[in-house]
Amino acid sequence: MSPALRVVTLPPTLQGAEAVRFAEEVRRRGANILEIRTDLHSPEAVDVLALRQVLPLLVSERGRPLPSAWVEASTHVDRDVTVSVDAPASKLVASHHAERPLSTAEALRLWDQPLPSTAMVKHVEPLGPPSRAPELLETQARLIERFGAGRVTVLGMGPVALPIRAVLARRNALDYVAAGGSWSAAPGQRLLDDAVREARAAGGATNLRRGILGTSIVHSRSPRIHRQPFDRIDIPEDGPVEELVDALLPHYAGFAVTSPFKLRLAKHARSPLEAINTLVRRGDHWESFNTDVEGARAVLKRLGAQEAFVLGDGGSTAALRVVAGDMDCRLRVLKRAEIQAPLTGAGVWTWPDRVPPPEELRFDQARVAVIAYGAPGRRVAKEISRRGGTPVMLGAAWFIAQARRQRELWETAT
Repeated sequence: MSPALRVVTLPPTLQGAEAVRFAEEVRRRGANILEIRTDLHSPEAVDVLALRQVLPLLVSERGRPLPSAWVEASTHVDRDVTVSVDAPASKLVASHHAERPLSTAEALRLWDQPLPSTAMVKHVEPLGPPSRAPELLETQARLIERFGAGRVTVLGMGPVALPIRAVLARRNALDYVAAGGSWSAAPGQRLLDDAVREARAAGGATNLRRGILGTSIVHSRSPRIHRQPFDRIDIPEDGPVEELVDALLPHYAGFAVTSPFKLRLAKHARSPLEAINTLVRRGDHWESFNTDVEGARAVLKRLGAQEAFVLGDGGSTAALRVVAGDMDCRLRVLKRAEIQAPLTGAGVWTWPDRVPPPEELRFDQARVAVIAYGAPGRRVAKEISRRGGTPVMLGAAWFIAQARRQRELWETAT
C-alpha cells in the first residue's frame, strides 16, 4: 500500500500572497496536498489558481457552500456524505464527521450507501477514552474491506488522539498533519516535520513505534535522534496518560517519559523507582527505567561541585539523588517556601520553563545548571541571569547521555 498523502490545512489568518508563501513552505517541507475549507476562508481571500500551481488542492465544504472556482481548481473535493456527494466522481472525498465516538457497527451503517468507485472515503470521530483505540482500528479495517486499500481515511480527534492517528496513518489514504506553530486544523494532529521524518527513515517500516510523552514538548529533539517511527505525544498535564500507554501497548516498543508524567507512570508501572523516564515493552506489560541518572551524572560531573542546591523536586531531582552519593556531591533540595536569602555556590534548576519560579528567588553569583535545552533552556537561562545568577547550559549533555541509554533499552523490546 502506498504511504498516506500528507495534507496540510491553510490557516485562517493567511490570505492572498501570504497563503501562496505558506503553500510553498509546506511543499518544501514535504506536504503533498493543501486543504482549503469554506469555514476558514471566503472565496475572495485566496487565489486558488496561484495555490494549485504550488500544491494539489483539496477543497472542503464546511457550512458555507463550495465556490465553483474552488471545485474547478481542485484535485479533491470533500463533501459530507450525509448532506451531498455532488462532486466530480474522480475528485470526490466523501466524508463524515461524527459528533460522538461510534461503535464499528454504527460507523459502517453510515457508509452503507453507493458511492462512485473512484471516490475516497473519510471517516472522522472523537476518540473518546484511549481504550477505544481498538474499535477505531477495527472501523478502519472494515471500511478498507468494503471500499478497498488506498481509498479510506479514518481519523480520531481529541487531546490524546495523536498516537492513535499515527497508527491509523499506516493504512490511511490521507494523513492530515499540522504545519506547526500555534494553530492546527484539529486536535490530535501530528506535526508535518515528524510525519516526513518517519516516511524518509530507512527503519520506518518496523511494526512497533516509539514516542515521547509529555506536556509542551514541541521543542523536543527526541524525534530527530531516535530511530523512526518516533511520535511526539504532547498531551495535557491532567490527561489520562496511564490509560493511554496501556492502550498503545500493542503498537509501541517504548516511550520516553518527560515532565510531568515521570512520577505518575512510575507508580502506574509499579516501578521500584520514584520516577521513570523510559518504558520498554515486554510482551503484555511495560518495564520501567530511569536513564535520567546518566544525564544527572553528566551534569554533576560538568558542574564539578561538592555541594549543590536543587530547585524543583520532580523526576529529574530523583535522578540527581541517585547519583549524587556516588559522586561525593551533597545535594540540598530546596522547597519553594525555603527559598529566602540569595543562593550562592552551585545549583541545578529542574523546573520546566512553564513553571513560574518563586518571586523571591535570587542568586548571589551562583552557577546554576540549566538542564532544559532549545528555546525552553534559553528562557530558563534568561530568568537565572535576571535574578543574579550565571546559567550553565547543560541540557544537551543531560539529554544525550540519557537518550543513548534509552536507545539501547528500546532495542531489547519484546
